[in-house]
Amino acid sequence: MNGLYSLKPWYADRLAGVRAGCAARGVSPDTLTWAGVLSGGAAGAALALLPAPLAALPVAVLLAARLGFANLDGALARDTGRTTRRGALLNELGDRAADLAVLAGFAALAPLWLVAAAALAATLPSWVSLAGAAAGAPRRNGGPVGKTERCLLVVLAAASGWYVPVLAVLAAGSALTALVRLRWLWRELGR
Repeated sequence: MNGLYSLKPWYADRLAGVRAGCAARGVSPDTLTWAGVLSGGAAGAALALLPAPLAALPVAVLLAARLGFANLDGALARDTGRTTRRGALLNELGDRAADLAVLAGFAALAPLWLVAAAALAATLPSWVSLAGAAAGAPRRNGGPVGKTERCLLVVLAAASGWYVPVLAVLAAGSALTALVRLRWLWRELGR
């Protein structure tokens, strides 16, 4: 079950020109990782500071940028032969930091315990995938509520003002995604 992650190859093709432009200008993949973190932080700030539905457009644009940078950094590194172990580490930490920065915007809008639960749950699918990869399994992405679905849920909250219900769905869906990935990895590693 890959969810919206199955659109990644199509999306990567749409960004090929941007990647080529970045490569021609010598842009570092790490710069793109940091741009993704900043986009996530700006989306969280827009969510916190702008009322619904006025927050929807800036949050959507900033989260689209966050997803674009998350796609571009690794692809640019591969295209230009600049893949490094440090870059891979920065990519993973940047993705988690961007996720948490977005969700921090809810701290002004919903009970802190629910924001914290959603933030923790949102990191679980990635940690499960990384643990599986460390154990020798292929990296598992996607799921019922992966990174792209989480971004869409945040846009829904920004448009509707349904902060608590969206956080609850995000938390439960992220936990379910972690369990789906764990179940797949458990079978994969048992072969």
